[in-house]
Amino acid sequence: MIRTLLLDTDGQSHIGGEELIARWHEQPDSRIWIDLQSSASDEQQALLEAFDCHPLAIIDAQRERHPPKVEEFETHTLIIYRGISSFDAELNYAPQQVAFFIGERYLISLHPSLAMSIDRMWGQDGSKLLAKSPGQLALKIMHLSAGFYLESLLEFETQLSDLEDGLIEAGNDGLMKRIISYKSRLVKMRRVFNYHQAITQELMAYDYDHLPREEADTLHAVNDVHERFERLHSLTQMYYDICGDLVDGYISISSHQLNITMRVLTVITAIFVPLGFLAGLYGMNFAYIPELGYQYGYFVLLGAMAVIATSLIWLFRRKGWM
Repeated sequence: MIRTLLLDTDGQSHIGGEELIARWHEQPDSRIWIDLQSSASDEQQALLEAFDCHPLAIIDAQRERHPPKVEEFETHTLIIYRGISSFDAELNYAPQQVAFFIGERYLISLHPSLAMSIDRMWGQDGSKLLAKSPGQLALKIMHLSAGFYLESLLEFETQLSDLEDGLIEAGNDGLMKRIISYKSRLVKMRRVFNYHQAITQELMAYDYDHLPREEADTLHAVNDVHERFERLHSLTQMYYDICGDLVDGYISISSHQLNITMRVLTVITAIFVPLGFLAGLYGMNFAYIPELGYQYGYFVLLGAMAVIATSLIWLFRRKGWM
């Protein structure tokens, strides 16, 4: 699907399809935003080549998975970042690669499926930001995308708090499985946000023709995006550490409970070992055991065993082992 937003020389915005590209060519002072969603690769390539996009930039943008990056070419600047098509409070998210070709008078966005940030910007202030510069429009889309991440991460904080309470009250293997699953997702997200931080740091450190730092609005937009991705990176790192602490805490609690169980079993064993020794001693089949001929020998042995067991129980209770 190809949709276009044209801002003509009179400042009027028009939404349509490929037919607006011809009008953009006819008006040297106009600007255009072309959004390519789920379109065929040959169709994408033909359009990008028509805008004189570099062949290597086209190859990178059309790759199914490419690390986020920013790269400048003669006629445009390429930004590739990891957007989202869906995300929830359980950290179930569907990432997708989004590529921006930022020229002096145009912005071309390329993505395989619905992009929430692009869809929201298309229906809001796309024309106003396009009037300022295509670069600021691209930065705003990235800012919105980071906002979707942030909203779900803050909702996840509530889930994590409930999970922590449940683990303390009644920890089980099911909760541990959820925590380990969260840790795995947080690692992947942290890696993505680290890439995004690197992009914005590079935009702040170096001058790009289509994202000039000397323009105050552009520099402010870059700073906003960088701060948001920085916060996302720190949040994912914090949540990852919390999940690790929960795992360690659960293992410590389980180990403590196991120690208590083993102590009880040890006490029981310590009580019955001397009793078993006496029972085994007088259960041997020898003809001459003096005590066997004693009239009250059986009752004396039972009494001795009772005294031993009672003494050991008293001793263990005094030491707090029972």
